[in-house]
Amino acid sequence: MREQLGLLKVTVVQGKKLVIRDFRTSDPYVVVKLGNQTAKTKFINSCLNPVWNEELSFSLEEPVGVLSLEVFDKDRFKSDDKMGHAHLNLQPIASSARLKQFAKVSSAETILRKIVPDTDNCLARESSISCINGEVVQSVWLRLCAVKSGEIELKIKLIDPSVA
Repeated sequence: MREQLGLLKVTVVQGKKLVIRDFRTSDPYVVVKLGNQTAKTKFINSCLNPVWNEELSFSLEEPVGVLSLEVFDKDRFKSDDKMGHAHLNLQPIASSARLKQFAKVSSAETILRKIVPDTDNCLARESSISCINGEVVQSVWLRLCAVKSGEIELKIKLIDPSVA
């Protein structure tokens, strides 16, 4: 039986410097996957720096997987164009949640871990995993792969199953 680690709430905040897929602009949306769970944002018309602020929910179980996302350009008359992809290893946030329980962290805001960009992740800049008012959260900018430019900002919150 798989151990339930909690509810993973992924807020797709915004995109920056996304690539042009139509003549002068794109109509981007994001598809987020965790294992066999999939969710997507609405598309934003004619925008290379979209703001979604959409919260998507996933069940996080052992073994902890990788959160993957793909950005697409919504097309009316043909299949949607790919605008890049990225991934985020969820092991650091899961282990930080365990650390929070073990250390009984309860102050207003405590940084539990920092993750730096490297060849094994798609981080565009350093990311911190924090405990804020009892919740484990991570703010992250992901660099899109297989395209000339583009970044996506996510805010990730892992909610303990005993609280959810």
